[in-house]
Amino acid sequence: MESPEKFNSSKEVIAFLAQTFPNCFTTEGEARPLKIGIFQELASRLEEEPRVSKTLLRSTLRHYTNSWRYLYSIKEGAHRVDLDGNEGDVIEKEHADHAKNQLEESKAKAAELRKEKQAKQPKRKERKQFSRPKGEKSSDSSHAERKGGTKPKNQRPNKTPPEKLTDSDLKQGTNVTVKLGKAPMPAVITEVAKDGIHVQLDSGMVVKVNADALRLARSKRS
Repeated sequence: MESPEKFNSSKEVIAFLAQTFPNCFTTEGEARPLKIGIFQELASRLEEEPRVSKTLLRSTLRHYTNSWRYLYSIKEGAHRVDLDGNEGDVIEKEHADHAKNQLEESKAKAAELRKEKQAKQPKRKERKQFSRPKGEKSSDSSHAERKGGTKPKNQRPNKTPPEKLTDSDLKQGTNVTVKLGKAPMPAVITEVAKDGIHVQLDSGMVVKVNADALRLARSKRS
């Protein structure tokens, strides 16, 4: 008859111990503090068990008692148990404080390892903004140009104000504009006198004004 295969990991041994000694070992939930010298008791009880070597049993027991779940169970006043779950010695403050320090150190070490692992992970590349080929316009800008015209407002030609009359312009027959009201009116100089300049409006009316009220009329495009 072939002998069963030996256990290869602490996880397999712990599962076996929890099944064989359920009042002492557990794989989940709250752990129970183990009796001091439990290894000798285990080695004696499992002497005929071919699947568990003493070397693996020792390392498994060390792994089990260093777990956070087990260290949390070591509290002052709690009772240790044997393989059958029978309560034994009461845990002293010294042992409880030692387990608490081990738990804090283990958690701090785990946090440091997580931090180092995160630092080694490559950072996500930032998404590059899509750039259009040179000269290509976006649909929004094309729409804006169609809506508002292609010429920007600041490039539209500004109207130049009419020029003032010079001495050479103050003569009969010069086409001018005269401001009699809000809007300038076209007129022609008919006479230049000392007391003012006489101009004839398109309506035929002749009025006398000062030179400051006159501007050269723009020549109409042919």
